[in-house]
Amino acid sequence: MSKIRVLVVDDSSFNRKIISEILGSSGQIDVVGTAFDGEDAIRKILQLNPDVITLDLEMPRMDGFAVLRWLMVNRPLPVLVVSSRESNRSVFKALDLGAVDFVVKPSRTASPQLKLIEDELLSKILAIPQLRFDHIRQRVAQAPVIQTPVTLPRSQGDRTAEIIAIAASTGGPPAIQQLLAGLAPALASPILICQHMPPVFTRLFAERLAGITKRVVKEAVDGEALFPSHTYIAPGGKQLRLVGSDGTPRIMVTDRRPEDRFAPSANLLFHSVAKVYGKACLAIVLTGMGDDGREGAQALHQIGATVAAESEESAVIFGMPREVIKAGVADHVLNIQGMSDLINRSGLLNAALMGPG
Repeated sequence: MSKIRVLVVDDSSFNRKIISEILGSSGQIDVVGTAFDGEDAIRKILQLNPDVITLDLEMPRMDGFAVLRWLMVNRPLPVLVVSSRESNRSVFKALDLGAVDFVVKPSRTASPQLKLIEDELLSKILAIPQLRFDHIRQRVAQAPVIQTPVTLPRSQGDRTAEIIAIAASTGGPPAIQQLLAGLAPALASPILICQHMPPVFTRLFAERLAGITKRVVKEAVDGEALFPSHTYIAPGGKQLRLVGSDGTPRIMVTDRRPEDRFAPSANLLFHSVAKVYGKACLAIVLTGMGDDGREGAQALHQIGATVAAESEESAVIFGMPREVIKAGVADHVLNIQGMSDLINRSGLLNAALMGPG
């Protein structure tokens, strides 16, 4: 198999050197060049024809956002943002413009700590061949306007989903945004979301979703009870579970254990939901690489809960949903709009927000 050709774009010569060394340590990646700002990046893209770009957002003259805008119109290709934690809100803007994912630098200034992102950087670059970049391009081109869904009649569907649990990784933020935007205002079932994302960013992601979808979305807090019509995002780097020994479901947020592959983990979330809600649950596995969520989906399926996996038609990376489908536990295979419709048919409703019917 041919190597993945990468262009490294960063205004720091030290960062360019370290990122190039990290990528070069893999026998599957070829760093074909580096660029020091946006204008240099565009010249090198046209000259070197890379498969992937790692892109810093904060650069002089032409920043990373300008590069993304130019790319999506003139030379679409996958972009992995490698930017500082101080640029955290900017990351979501970059995803809106077409970046496929992001990696957070340990510090804004050039530092040997950059080596700490080695595993994450390599895994995300090596996952690029699995990525359906045409799905990202289509989403950026369409730039759908958020619309309030129609009111649901009381009689629609068998309303058995007292809780909705959603898992996602690469490509998840825009998919979750689209899914939540398609939900009826009358939907009362609480929603728990496990999105693989670093600390700090999950709180910002929750705030962003709340502003865009006009729903109550918040980062989950240890010990809080579930409220109807609320959506809870698992904190980055932590584990989110449900507990309900006293008959009142509550959120439990714990630190990552050494043996945990993912934090947050969809498997841990799904297993806990199975214990507390039994079959009165709808579990949804969206885009992402790897198999997180498969074991938890199997546990839910065994007790009669409903499991849905995103279709290859819409998934940016089909890894996580494919694993659920291969395990034979997906009751539904749907695109994002189909997921919203399924939740609207299955979830509990707030009678006060419903129309006549």
